[in-house]
Amino acid sequence: MSESARRRSMERSEMGAGGRSVEGREPPVLVYDGTCDFCERWIERWRRVTGDRVRYAPFQEIASLVPDVPPTAFAQAVHLLEPDGRRSRGAEAVFRALSYAPNRGAWLWAYRHVPGFKLLSEGLYRVVAANRPFFSRVTDWLWGAHVVPPGQEITTWVYLRLLAVVYGIAFVSLWVQVDGLIGSGGILPANQTLEMIGSSPTLGLGRYWIAPTLCWFSSADWFLSALCGAGVALSAALLLGLAPRACLIGLWAAYLSLATVSREFLWFQWDGLLLEAGFLAIFLAPWRLRSRARSDPPASRGALRLTRWLLFRLLFASAAVKLMSGDPSWRDLTALRYHYETQPLPTWIGWYVHQLPLWFHRLSAGVTFAVEGLVPFLLFAPRRVRFTAAAVILAHQLLIAATGNYGFFNLLTIVLCIPLLDDAVWPAALRVARERFVDETPAPRAAGPASIRGAVLTVLFLLSLVPLANAMRGPRSWLGPLASAYELAAPLRIVDYYGLFAIMTKERPEIRIEGSNDGVAWKGYEFRYKPGDPRRRPGFMAPHQPRLDWQMWFAAISDFRTEIWFAKFCEKVLQGSRPVLRLLRTNPFPDAPPRYLRAVVDRYRFTTLAERRKSGAWWQGQPLGLYAPVLTLEAGRLALAPPELQRR
Repeated sequence: MSESARRRSMERSEMGAGGRSVEGREPPVLVYDGTCDFCERWIERWRRVTGDRVRYAPFQEIASLVPDVPPTAFAQAVHLLEPDGRRSRGAEAVFRALSYAPNRGAWLWAYRHVPGFKLLSEGLYRVVAANRPFFSRVTDWLWGAHVVPPGQEITTWVYLRLLAVVYGIAFVSLWVQVDGLIGSGGILPANQTLEMIGSSPTLGLGRYWIAPTLCWFSSADWFLSALCGAGVALSAALLLGLAPRACLIGLWAAYLSLATVSREFLWFQWDGLLLEAGFLAIFLAPWRLRSRARSDPPASRGALRLTRWLLFRLLFASAAVKLMSGDPSWRDLTALRYHYETQPLPTWIGWYVHQLPLWFHRLSAGVTFAVEGLVPFLLFAPRRVRFTAAAVILAHQLLIAATGNYGFFNLLTIVLCIPLLDDAVWPAALRVARERFVDETPAPRAAGPASIRGAVLTVLFLLSLVPLANAMRGPRSWLGPLASAYELAAPLRIVDYYGLFAIMTKERPEIRIEGSNDGVAWKGYEFRYKPGDPRRRPGFMAPHQPRLDWQMWFAAISDFRTEIWFAKFCEKVLQGSRPVLRLLRTNPFPDAPPRYLRAVVDRYRFTTLAERRKSGAWWQGQPLGLYAPVLTLEAGRLALAPPELQRR
């Protein structure tokens, strides 16, 4: 006997005995055409939603109990028979049946209150009912063999482990740089950052909200390193499934703590993306000592939906800012003609792609708009369409990663595609093991009061509308008090702003740092990853992100007077700070730091195929002059060098 037949038999016997739901009340009965395979498939889906709050019965078996409804009427549309005597049919019957399930009354509310929705839904219902064979094929195309949702317990288990990998990469990448970036001898020491915030007479206890970080306990070098080490350890524990929710809370707190005191160095959009995804994952993880794919309780549907919504916002906002920025290169689809050459850290594959003709770059820009602006709407479509959207996003991210180094951004975006899948895509052995375990030992739903979890997720959704509206340049008046609430919550970075490459840079200024003891002979410092030696091939370093090299790209396209960190960097080089010098590839003054330091800016461009064959160089540079005044130290502090050096 099939599962659906077994259920019908049980329900028929229960109805014959005056069947009752688990609450002790007589349930409504949804009557359908039992000879229609299309109907059977959708009844099974609705049964999964309503459980035993609604009974389902073919009219062929109970029509005699309702003699005043002709069999032809039952054959044309489903009917809902409710205990109070109310009867409904068609779309209304479906919506009323679904409304018996918790949090599923939205369709019925729209049916009753949204102008035109009743007429539209009933019209669509009649079209579908009159063309069931065709819509059965449509169902196959869109849902495949699984109209009934296969669940996302295994999918969530996989997603959390891949998120653990991303967290681990982020912490390891930062760990090897943390002393030079924010240590006591670093560019922007964390202790000085907290002293500056704590010295404000107006903040008081508010400083802990403005700067939420565990570094208030200690900002010593050992503590910064311990936070990175704890992040790596918690990532490993999450990967192994040990206390997953506790691990995710610790990971989020540790990364937020480091991001808060790292200022510019950890203020990239993917740092915010990791914090937001990590915070949502707390509501997905089971509150148990050991997580196993075969026995974890069902994850929060709200948290899964918000994770998909996060991916939607990331992609759609990136398309929106490109269109709303007014940059003509995005409007005429020529932006990618410049992108591969002017992006922060290109790869050697990016060099080759840059050589392709203009039509290819225009086509690529069009594809980018399609992936970022149209595909996100498919994230909420039926399962097969979602799977296709996930594959398209994955391919697009792999192409981006092949041509440029964006730290863990591409990997994290790919991981965010996992919640678009369901358990039917994973190996059969894993699914069978889960089904056997769940049949024998039903697991409770994810821990935590559902009402509190639902309230928090609702607030997160509402707050997320603010950065999305900002990306679309919507008037602030649209947002009302949400804008103020978003600003209040901003320090926690639980909802962030996204929108990459709104303005395409058309040229590539590149900064060189040089030192001298006499102001005549200058020796250059070589950075580890950013372009310098024209003959050095652009390499791959992602998912590692060299934070200093990235900031040098931003400095080059900005005025040095607005880049406070750059002056601090120059000061540390003149002081001979070992943690800072370790961030560089070479130090031409190994015995003692130079007396003077200057920053020279060149205009870099990729060589052509012919130029590379002739010279072997990947880059060609054109000197533009000084980026900033020549600097020196006076009493151990940064100062301007004598005027005669500024004119050389």
